[in-house]
Amino acid sequence: MLLRDRVAVVTGAGAGIGRAIAQALSERGARVAVVDIDEARARETARLLAGTGGQALALEADTSRSGDVDRAVTAACEALGPLEIMVNNAGVLDGYWSVDEMDEALWRRVVEINLTGVFLGCKRALREMLPRGRGRIINMASAAGLGGTGGGAAYVAAKHGVVGLTRQMAVAYSGRGITVNAICPGVVLTEFRAHSREILGPGTPDMSGRGIAVSDEQVRAITPAGRRGTAEEVAAAACFLASDGAAYITGHALAVDGGWRAR
Repeated sequence: MLLRDRVAVVTGAGAGIGRAIAQALSERGARVAVVDIDEARARETARLLAGTGGQALALEADTSRSGDVDRAVTAACEALGPLEIMVNNAGVLDGYWSVDEMDEALWRRVVEINLTGVFLGCKRALREMLPRGRGRIINMASAAGLGGTGGGAAYVAAKHGVVGLTRQMAVAYSGRGITVNAICPGVVLTEFRAHSREILGPGTPDMSGRGIAVSDEQVRAITPAGRRGTAEEVAAAACFLASDGAAYITGHALAVDGGWRAR
């Protein structure tokens, strides 16, 4: 129970990697606010945490809206206690469209969620953490934030932005007791594509067959480990970065990618 009684907010925690992170933090003793744009999914994650003895709170929020982020963090602190761990995980895919194929509306929405949403989560977390002089901020980037593949123009640009934001914040705030790190997952088995289409709404192009790692053969071709990762493996990295053992790690973009970016 390395994180006993610490309060965590996890965005995009209704499914996939976010849900796995919420569960892993809870298993280690944290009290977790489960934030998702889909309230039903947030409640389901919270029920899963409660079913294993955890203390959880489900909150609905569109993390690209500052008012939603503010309300969610305020509610989490009022119900669970002072914020110590902020995991900015919410994000969407962009259909792997390049610049000439992508319309402006899709570009703006993906960047709003994947980059501006992280900025808003960080900014709101700092309001809680700076006065206390302690905290852990963990931003979900991607292996696509470390190179030019793994997504389309908006996704790759936004994830590079998350890595840059993380590093700038580490320089600005590490001396004030707050570590800021990013996680860069590679190919992880979730329902990310389907959920992205739901969040982006009607008219979003079908992305089920697009990308560089759709089939098992493609995954083996780009990943030295020869397989997809799991959400639980990414969650383990998040728990480490949230722990006391990572107190001297800040400004780092941790690749959890089976060796993809080592090629």
